[in-house]
Amino acid sequence: MATAPVVETPPAVVATSPVVHRKKGILSHWRLYAAISPFYLLFLAFGLIPVGFSLYLSFHRWDGLGSMEFAGLSQYRYLLGDSQFWTAIGNTIIIWALATFPMIFLAIITAVLLNSAVRFKNVYRFAFFLPNVTSIVAVAIIFGSVFSTNFGLMNAVLQALGLDQVAWLNSPWGIKVAIATLMTWQWTGYNAIIFLAGLQTIPSELYEAARMDGAGPVQTFFRITLPLLRPVLLFVLVISTVTGLQSFSEPQVLLQTTDNNSSFAGGPGHAGQTMVLYFFQQTFDNNDFGYGAAVAWGIFLVVILFSIINWRLVQRRGED
Repeated sequence: MATAPVVETPPAVVATSPVVHRKKGILSHWRLYAAISPFYLLFLAFGLIPVGFSLYLSFHRWDGLGSMEFAGLSQYRYLLGDSQFWTAIGNTIIIWALATFPMIFLAIITAVLLNSAVRFKNVYRFAFFLPNVTSIVAVAIIFGSVFSTNFGLMNAVLQALGLDQVAWLNSPWGIKVAIATLMTWQWTGYNAIIFLAGLQTIPSELYEAARMDGAGPVQTFFRITLPLLRPVLLFVLVISTVTGLQSFSEPQVLLQTTDNNSSFAGGPGHAGQTMVLYFFQQTFDNNDFGYGAAVAWGIFLVVILFSIINWRLVQRRGED
């Protein structure tokens, strides 16, 4: 008599919740999370919490010692009508334009020359990068001597050429040109190294094909080099916008003055007072921490706006 075959039933599948798997995955990697946690804890303590507190502070009046007084949006309404703040914005934009566009031009030319150099490449890179790692305070003191009215190197050169002296640190445009020159000298080498890294990613076959087609150095530069450097140019432009619109040490050290008993006045007539200098003046000279926080958020919005404009302009040209 034949027996019926035994059919083995598969083991029951226990349904597990994806939440349980996720929790187990997180717990199983707790050592990795613990290893990277110091960065996030420091960022929380010295980054996010101060930013949140500054936003909270901008809605209050506070001198740093007494109790806070809620002011609502009155700080921001006053900021929109503050003529000195708008003057600081204008000064900052002019100085940024005078420094950034010549700096980018010089950085690209320097990068092309470094890329074509045959000998002593590393020496040249170090020499051009050195201004960026030099103390800005020391550099500003030296530039203060260079642009001195009576004994400065710039006026000595002008006199040698038969031209009149210029009161660089006492006239509105002279102050802006001096600050912009300092910033250009400081950042040209740094950005040249970035452009050099971008140039070295361009295939040499493109240049060889262009030379075979009879293209000269100028045509090669505008038809191959610049278009392929557009992402690097966008990066440099955005970073230069962020750093340039937050300039502080350059005008503060270069234009140390006793006007209004403030070292943040920006020279005669506030001609060199940038947005950050104005922020420090309101916060630490006037002890108005609430309004200073509102000024800081105003600076943040201006920087974001200009960064978006620069990004859109470069992107649009790239699409064209």
